[in-house]
Amino acid sequence: MNDTKIRPAPKAAVVLTERAERRVAELMDKAPADAIGVKLSTPRRGCSGLAYSVDYVTQEARFDEKIETPGGIFYIDGASVLYLVGSTMDWVEDDFAAGFVFENPNAKGACGCGESFMV
Repeated sequence: MNDTKIRPAPKAAVVLTERAERRVAELMDKAPADAIGVKLSTPRRGCSGLAYSVDYVTQEARFDEKIETPGGIFYIDGASVLYLVGSTMDWVEDDFAAGFVFENPNAKGACGCGESFMV
């Protein structure tokens, strides 16, 4: 008898909503020729310590998490994954602003303007 258990595929650190996936597709449609995807990172910035940054990426880094979306490849910076596990990324537009919005269960606080967070 074979006792080998089949493990389910690991879940991505960040879940993208359909709106976020559509926005990634829009970004990739107008991306520079050398862009291979879009990457989320959490650089040290702002009054709370960490910020969300989404940029084009031209080279795959060894420890980055790679998520294939219908519109292109979405990467999560390997050094940022621990701060983002369990997060949801959405794209929100209203009459006055548009941008990615994050629901992050690891964030212990955020600055008043919402530009940075702490874990």
